[in-house]
Amino acid sequence: MPDPALVRRFADDLDALIGAGGRVGVAISGGPDSLALLLLTAAARPGRLEAATVDHGLREESAGEARFVAETSARLAIPHTILRPPSPIRGNLQSAARAARYALLEEWRAARGLHYVLTAHHADDQAETLLMRLNRGSGLAGLSSIRATNGHVARPLLGWRRAELAAVVAAAGLTWIEDPSNADPRFDRARLRAHLGAAGWLDPAALARSAGALAAAGEALEWSADRLWAERAAPDNDGLVVDTSGLPVEMVRRLVLRALGEVAPGAAPRGAELMRLIADLEAGRTATLAGVKAQGGDRWRFAPAPPRRR
Repeated sequence: MPDPALVRRFADDLDALIGAGGRVGVAISGGPDSLALLLLTAAARPGRLEAATVDHGLREESAGEARFVAETSARLAIPHTILRPPSPIRGNLQSAARAARYALLEEWRAARGLHYVLTAHHADDQAETLLMRLNRGSGLAGLSSIRATNGHVARPLLGWRRAELAAVVAAAGLTWIEDPSNADPRFDRARLRAHLGAAGWLDPAALARSAGALAAAGEALEWSADRLWAERAAPDNDGLVVDTSGLPVEMVRRLVLRALGEVAPGAAPRGAELMRLIADLEAGRTATLAGVKAQGGDRWRFAPAPPRRR
């Protein structure tokens, strides 16, 4: 069992995030982070957890690694399931594998009657994500980085450092699996991790706190946007009209983005194309974006764009 002080700290973090009741699932790969999460959860909520490993079958070693995790879970008397996607991963490997992983975990959670799936993202992951998104020019939503909760997924280790988690596993006398992709320079995160480790003046914990502050700011803006939408948007025949007069540009951007999504569900243009549309509307022009015809004026009108002629 991990150090009782660490268990109390983890239990407080977990309870604050998802409440004290209910059974949880732990997503575990066999690396030190997820093994530490398994150990801490088992100590904080004995008998109220299950574990699952997603085997994408992308590496020859993956089946053996999944069996290793199953055996480790069995030694800890924790029920364990190996999840495999029904079809091979295609397209952008990392993003497709991530989407498949969360879909499989959600199916498993629902089937097993679990309240949440816990993942082992921590403060160092948060710092890496923030720096990667800064380098890509992300807006506030992207800079909010890794959310503590998202649907039925919870991340109770965002206040913990990678080294702390490795120490929990080492103290338990367990071995872990090293994922070779974590050191593969073909991947952005692996390159950034190497540079971050070499830059002693950078503080991942401070970067993670900044990401948390950005997330809080984003939630406050979304709260304000919800209220402005209720006051300033109204149905109009087959579309809707929105009054954006006198609003800061960020609120205009959020209301326009919501209008596009209301008229054409799934529409989510970002960056330059969204700002070009806003510039057209501010100039009183009419423009089409993401299947929506938008017209400027005193109030902006949004309606489904007519089908293109062939």
